[in-house]
Amino acid sequence: MSFDLGLSGQRALVTGGTKGLGAAVVHALSDAGARVVATARSVPADVGDSVRYIAADLTTAAGCATVADQTLAMLDGVDILVNVVGGSNAPPGGFAALDDAEWSKELDRNLMSAVRLDRALLPSMIARGSGVIIHVTSIQRVLPLPESTTAYAAAKAALSTYSKSLSKEVTPKGIRVIRVAPGWIETEAAAALAQRLAQQTGTDEAGVKQIIMNALGGIPLGRPAQPREVADLITFLASSRATAITGTEYIIDGGTVPTA
Repeated sequence: MSFDLGLSGQRALVTGGTKGLGAAVVHALSDAGARVVATARSVPADVGDSVRYIAADLTTAAGCATVADQTLAMLDGVDILVNVVGGSNAPPGGFAALDDAEWSKELDRNLMSAVRLDRALLPSMIARGSGVIIHVTSIQRVLPLPESTTAYAAAKAALSTYSKSLSKEVTPKGIRVIRVAPGWIETEAAAALAQRLAQQTGTDEAGVKQIIMNALGGIPLGRPAQPREVADLITFLASSRATAITGTEYIIDGGTVPTA
């Protein structure tokens, strides 16, 4: 039995595609035969022939418009949109540390970047009667860390609710909308955080990983996910093997969330 994902020649846009999960999604889709355009704030120096990149700041309306326009010009349409861009640079300190500017940053990065790109690219999908949109949310929407991720978690919760509503609106028009909610992923940013914590606590890498896992309430799997593991799930959900899947959220967190 063949397990061809049917992605050969499919046109895909992946946001945040040069590092971490975004880069893994770019490689997974490209390996499966898709034609991929990726976004980042700056284009990597070692660009190959298989993926094209657009430099833009997706936390701004202008940046989203640039990406949408250039992607449509490059690919003459989009079959798959994977909104990976996200993250948080908010300061620690709980609610009191989050002024209006910090809240706006978190919402622009984790919610509005997806909303704006969807709004720009959905009309062409609807005109064709097909397409897949995947929003990367987070288990933080149900397991926020009050000291440092309140605004990020709230923005991801909003992204999840928006995604569900969008799926109900556009699935009857042929467009699937799916959410993927990762837990802790061992990305470059996570590795840098671990190094900082190791220096601050005077412990080794294994000790730091345990500190992070304890802060999350434990990971039954005993380790964070690797970017490619999450990217493989996203690639399957974007494929013709998953055409009955829409409107739902897939948690991939090693068992971190204690309820189903």
